[in-house]
Amino acid sequence: MIHPKLTVVGAGPGDPDLITLKAIKAIQSADVILYDALVNDALLGYASKTAEIIFVGKRKGCYAYQQSQINQLIIERALRFGHVVRLKGGDPFIFGRGAEELDYAKEYAIEVAIVPGISSSAAVPASQGIPLTKRNASESFWVITGTTKSHEISGDIALAAQSTATIVILMGMGKLSEIVSIFTAEGKADTAVAVIQNGTREDEKVGIGTISTIGAIVKEKQLSSPAIIIIGEVVNQRVDLSSMYEQSNLASKFTQLISA
Repeated sequence: MIHPKLTVVGAGPGDPDLITLKAIKAIQSADVILYDALVNDALLGYASKTAEIIFVGKRKGCYAYQQSQINQLIIERALRFGHVVRLKGGDPFIFGRGAEELDYAKEYAIEVAIVPGISSSAAVPASQGIPLTKRNASESFWVITGTTKSHEISGDIALAAQSTATIVILMGMGKLSEIVSIFTAEGKADTAVAVIQNGTREDEKVGIGTISTIGAIVKEKQLSSPAIIIIGEVVNQRVDLSSMYEQSNLASKFTQLISA
């Protein structure tokens, strides 16, 4: 007897190692997997050989499926095959529409579950040594979508620009010039900014500058979506992880030398 179930699973920020054990178990037990463009393909290797795997994301501006079609696909596959895993990048409840899909499935009396994921909003800055909060630098942080459902810039960005908090903007590359104008109008042209493309992945690219220079840096380094924008003093206090790694190697070599 088929037991229809939907599990919405967070696939983490991009690095296939940054996924939870619970997420792996859900993928392994899936009869059908519907995955997005930001999901690392390596994670599909955990799927059963008999599982149906369907790409439902957006690439180069083209949607494989519209949201209404994804909703229908979830219902049809759950009723027909059983356990559907909806695999989403980052955390499904942070700009991931995970709650909407769970609500839709419940309307059809389908069992639902959620497996939280490591959000790119925190993991990507951390991977570059940028702390979102730090004593004497930032007491809080905002996580904001750069582009709303109506394709306009979020009004919350103007409010955030008036604060001293760290600002993390997702899906904001298309609105970068507007973001720069908003922060410049608040007298923050010298505020530090980081733009991180493909965060935590092997093809990660980074641009560091200020509100006044970040546009030119993005152009020079050819940065584009998917990328995260981090604005605030914490960017200036970035931990140099590469030098720490090199120092660790030197210390290890020194220990080996004196013990030889």
